[in-house]
Amino acid sequence: MKLVMAVIKPHKLDAVRDALTNLGVHGLTATEVKGFGRQRGHTEVYRGAEYAVSYLPKVKVEVALSDDLAERAVEAIKLAAHTGQIGDGKIFVYDLNHVVRIRTGERGTDAL
Repeated sequence: MKLVMAVIKPHKLDAVRDALTNLGVHGLTATEVKGFGRQRGHTEVYRGAEYAVSYLPKVKVEVALSDDLAERAVEAIKLAAHTGQIGDGKIFVYDLNHVVRIRTGERGTDAL
């Protein structure tokens, strides 16, 4: 089992959700986060004064998947979140050792 975690631009969340749904993914978790990567934030002008914005708004999407679906999900996220601009985000894939569905007590891939 794998945990696929992606940090993407907020306006790409619906496209990523749709792409994962089309693959047969049953659920995901999306969290509003702030951060920076190589772009190191940016500057904005507000009422004539320039301000440095160190942290940019992002969305973190997390999906627990069976091994056979994980690579297809990574490709789907990559295609759906791509704009070609700096700050498109990153995808991380972690091994999941154990999953338990709280309601039924199911374990492993049955709990996904």
